[in-house]
Amino acid sequence: MNQIFKALNDQTRRDIIEMLKEKDMNAGEIANAFNISKPSISHHLDILKRADLIVGVKKGQFVEYSLNTTIVEELLSWVLTLKK
Repeated sequence: MNQIFKALNDQTRRDIIEMLKEKDMNAGEIANAFNISKPSISHHLDILKRADLIVGVKKGQFVEYSLNTTIVEELLSWVLTLKK
């Protein structure tokens, strides 16, 4: 759970999650939406993958990323247990 909160603690990573909520994208498509280097985008994607918030699937020469809705649902369920 700590990796999830670490991943969500960065605005760029939250923006990537918002983008992937709309559609699956490869790293180049994601990078085009930001004014930062492609290695920086790769670093953000790696953090999101390690937290299981996104999944990457190799399609040809590209990796297509998608939101892992299962982990998001688990996170929401846990947060809702905090509500009294």
